[in-house]
Amino acid sequence: MAENTVMINRAPVLTLWGAVVAERMGYETGAALTMGKVLAGLNAQSKGRMLGIYGPPKGRGGITPKKVGLGEDFWVDLCGRGLPMQNTEEGARACVKDQPVDPAKVRKYLQGKFGDDLEAVRQAMAELAGSFEPEELEELAYGLYEQFRPKIARGRRGWGQKGVLDLDFIRSLAQDA
Repeated sequence: MAENTVMINRAPVLTLWGAVVAERMGYETGAALTMGKVLAGLNAQSKGRMLGIYGPPKGRGGITPKKVGLGEDFWVDLCGRGLPMQNTEEGARACVKDQPVDPAKVRKYLQGKFGDDLEAVRQAMAELAGSFEPEELEELAYGLYEQFRPKIARGRRGWGQKGVLDLDFIRSLAQDA
C-alpha cells in the first residue's frame, strides 16, 4: 500500500469518523468514541437487514419499536442517525440496549483495526472535520464519509470486505484544501 493509504473495512472507518465529528461538535473524547461505535453499529444493522443478513427488528408484528426504552436518557443526532445516550458518572455515553458503551473498548477496537495507522487516519479526519463549522459539519458529515470511505463490492459480496482508505483524498475534501 502507498504510504497514505490503509486497507480496512468500513465499520472502523465510520466508528472513527463518527468520533471525530462528535468531538468537533463539542463532545468530550469518551462520549465521542462511544457515539462513533454506536453509529457504526446502527449502520451495520441497517445494511445487514437490507442485504438479508439480519432479520427485521424485534417488535410487534414486524413493526419497528419506537425509539424509547433503550436505556437512553436523551438522543443525539450524528451523521444523520439518532443515537441513544445515557448520562453516567464518567459523562455522556452512547448506549446499546440499556448499557453505556465503554470508550476504552472502542479505543482498543480502533487500535486493533487501524494498528500503527490510527493516529495518521485520525489526524486526516480531524483536519477535514476542522475545516467546517460544527453546524455545517453536522449536515455534511455522512456525505463526506460516503465520498472517502473504502470502495468495496456491492451487496453481500462487500460485507466485511476491506478496501483502500486514501488519507490524501480525505484531506482534499477539506474546505480551502
